[in-house]
Amino acid sequence: MSMNRREFLKVGAGASGSLMLSLSLPGCAGAQTGYQPETGEWKPDAWLELTTDDEIFFTLARVEMGQGTYTGLTTLIAEELEVAPEAITPTFAPAAPEYRNPLYNLQLTGGSTSVATSWEPLRIAGASARQMLVMAAARVWHVEAADCSVRDGHVVHPNGIDSMRFGQLVELASKEVIRGDVTLKPRSDWKYIGKRGGRLDAEAKSTGAAEYGIDIELPGMVYAVVSRAPRHGGRARSFNADEVRAMPGVVDVVEIERGVAVVADKYWRARKAQAALKVDWDFSEALSLSTADVFDGYRKAADEDAGESERSEGDFDGTVESAPTVLEAEYAQPYLAHATLEPMNATAWYRGDRVEIWAPTQAPDLGQIAAARVTDLSPDDVTINTTFLGGGFGRRLTQDFIEEAAAVSYRTGKPVKVIWSREEDTRHDLYRPAMLHRMKASLADGELTGWHHQVVGPQILDWYVRNAAPAQYPWAPKFMYNSLGSVGLMLEGVVTPKDMSAIEGAVDYPYAVNNIDIRHTHTDPGVPITWWRSVGYSHNGFAVETFMDELAHEAGEDPYQFRRKLLASEPRHREVLDRAARLANWDQPVPKGRGRGIALFRSFGTYVAQVVEAGIENGAIRVYRVSAAVDCGQVVNPRIVEDQIEGGILFGLTAALYGEITLKDGEVQQSNFHDYQLMRQFERPDVAVEIVDSEASPTGVGEPGVPPVIPALGNALFAVTGERQRSLPLKVRA
Repeated sequence: MSMNRREFLKVGAGASGSLMLSLSLPGCAGAQTGYQPETGEWKPDAWLELTTDDEIFFTLARVEMGQGTYTGLTTLIAEELEVAPEAITPTFAPAAPEYRNPLYNLQLTGGSTSVATSWEPLRIAGASARQMLVMAAARVWHVEAADCSVRDGHVVHPNGIDSMRFGQLVELASKEVIRGDVTLKPRSDWKYIGKRGGRLDAEAKSTGAAEYGIDIELPGMVYAVVSRAPRHGGRARSFNADEVRAMPGVVDVVEIERGVAVVADKYWRARKAQAALKVDWDFSEALSLSTADVFDGYRKAADEDAGESERSEGDFDGTVESAPTVLEAEYAQPYLAHATLEPMNATAWYRGDRVEIWAPTQAPDLGQIAAARVTDLSPDDVTINTTFLGGGFGRRLTQDFIEEAAAVSYRTGKPVKVIWSREEDTRHDLYRPAMLHRMKASLADGELTGWHHQVVGPQILDWYVRNAAPAQYPWAPKFMYNSLGSVGLMLEGVVTPKDMSAIEGAVDYPYAVNNIDIRHTHTDPGVPITWWRSVGYSHNGFAVETFMDELAHEAGEDPYQFRRKLLASEPRHREVLDRAARLANWDQPVPKGRGRGIALFRSFGTYVAQVVEAGIENGAIRVYRVSAAVDCGQVVNPRIVEDQIEGGILFGLTAALYGEITLKDGEVQQSNFHDYQLMRQFERPDVAVEIVDSEASPTGVGEPGVPPVIPALGNALFAVTGERQRSLPLKVRA
C-alpha cells in the first residue's frame, strides 16, 4: 500500500480539554481517541491502548481463525513500539465502521488480506506511540528527543542509565504533537518482524482458555436446534408443535425463515425433541436437480453461450485454424463443503431495545445486518462480540447462523445458543461452486501459440450481496435491503467491484502466449454457494495447470522446463518454480511406482510452486512428499507462513482426494466425516516449504497453498499411470 504518512496524523481537542491524537488510517478512519483521565488510558489510535499500569492492548480488526492474525498483526505494533509481542494483549474489535477492511469497505476477514492491508498502518500506529512517548520523556528530562531511545517498555535517557516506564508517560505523551512524517524502523533494526516467533494464542488454545463461539455461556441461556428443509427452498407447511412442546425441558417450538427451531433448557434435550419433530415440507419451490443435472446444464450453457470475454489478446481463432496441433480438454470440479472443525453456532440475547450476539464470524458488520433482518431493530441496536473461530475458510463470511440465533431469541425473549450438528453443517453448507472448464490450445513446432479457457458456472456475489450491500449502507431502512442488493448486482463492475470469483486465476494466466481468449459463461443452477478457501483460484488452478501439463507432454517436453521457458518475463513466478523443482530434486529419478507432478499458481498476490510425489499403494492414492516454494513479499513470521502453506496443502489434498458434495433430487447426499472425508494424520505427506527472501510489500498466505497442490497431484498420478484425470476428486482407476 502506498501512503503518505503525513496525511494520517491529526490532533484535536478532547472533551476534557487535553489534546487527543487521531490516526486516520485505512480500516480505522476518523476515530477520535486520546488520554482519558478517569481511566488512565491513552489510545493513540483505534487499535492501540496504553494504560498507566504499563498494559498495552491492541484491538484486532481482523478475526483469528487459525491463520495467525492474532500473532502477525500484533508483531507489527510490537516492532515499532519496541516491546516484545508477548507484552501486548490483543482484543477482538467490535462491529464498527472504523474497523472495516479498506479493500472491501466491509468489516470482514478474507481474501488473505489481513497483513497486506495492515502492514504499514499498524507500524505507523506503533511508531507514533513510540515517538510521542519519547517526546514526553525528553521534555521531562530537558534533553533532545533524538538522543533518547526506547527499550522493553521504557524510554531510556541519553545517559543510558535513567529510564521512565511507558505507564508513567502516557498522560504527558497524549499532549504531544507529531509534526511531519513518523519514522519507521529500518529493516536492519527489526527484532521481531521476519523472525520465527511463537503464536501468542498457543497457550490459551492449548489449555482451553481461548473462548470460541460454541463455548459461550450466559445466565438463563437456552439451547436451540433448527430442522431445515432437506432441499434448498423448501418451507415448513405444518409440524407437531404441541406434542414436542410437551417433552421434558422444551421451552418452545417456533418457525423461522430457515426452518423450525426447537428450544430447550439443555442441548441434548433440544436434540431429543428435534428427533420427535415431524415437519410436513412444502417443496413446490425447492431445488430438485441432481449432480448430473448440474453439469448437463453447464454443458448446455457452454454450447449456447460462448461467454463474456474477460481477456483477449492477439487472434486466437485465426491461430487455431492454421495450427498443426490443437488440443482440447474439459475439466469438472464438484461442489465442496467447508467442514470447519467447529460447526456453525451463535448465541443471541434479544432485550427489547437491543440484541447482543456472540459468534465466531468473519464479518461482524454483516452479522449486524443478519440480526436486524429478523428482529424489529436497526443494525445500530445490534452488538456483535466476536470470538475465536474454529476454522473459517470463507464459510463464516455468510451469517445464516447469526440470523437463526437472533430470530429464535427474538421469538422467545431469552438468551439462545444455536448449535448446528455436523450433519446439519454438511447438508446445509453454502458450498464452493461446482465448475466446468473448456480448454483449447494450439501448438506449432512444439511451441504454445494459442490459449483458450471458457469458465462455466455461477458467481458468488449473486449469493453474498444479500447482506453485504446493506452492510455498506447501514443507514438504509430495512425495506431497502433487498433493493440494495439488486442494485449492487446491476451496477457490478461500474459502481460496485466486479465479481472475480469465477475467473480469478484464469484471467491472470502468466505464461507468454501471443494469442489468448478467456471467457466466462455465467450460469447458476440454484445451489447455495459462498467463498471457499482460495475461491476461484482453487478450480481455475486445477484446470490451468493440468492443461499446461497436458500441453507439455503433447509437445514432448519436460513439464517443468515447458513452463519455465514461458515465464521468461515473470521473474517471481520463475523463481518459485525453480526453487520448488530444486527442493524436490526434480532431475533425480523417483522410487519405483511413484511419480512427480509440478504446478505453479499466483493467488492473492502470492506466488507458490509445488511438486508432489505420489503413487498408488494398496489400491489407494498415496501422497509421499510435497515440496513448496512461496514468495509472499516481506514475511512477518516465517513459522506462520510455513504453517499456512502446509495447512493449505493438506486442505487442497483433502479436496483432491475426497472432496465431493453430490445432489440427488435436490438433497445433499453427504452428512458427516464418514462420507465427506478429511485427510487423516496417517495420510499426511512430508511437506517442505522454502520461502523467498523479499522486501516487496507482504501478501497473504492463508489461501495460496491450496490451488497448486491439486493439479500437482493429478500431474504426479499421470506420471505414474499414464492416465489423465480431468475431474475431481481423483480416483484409482481399475
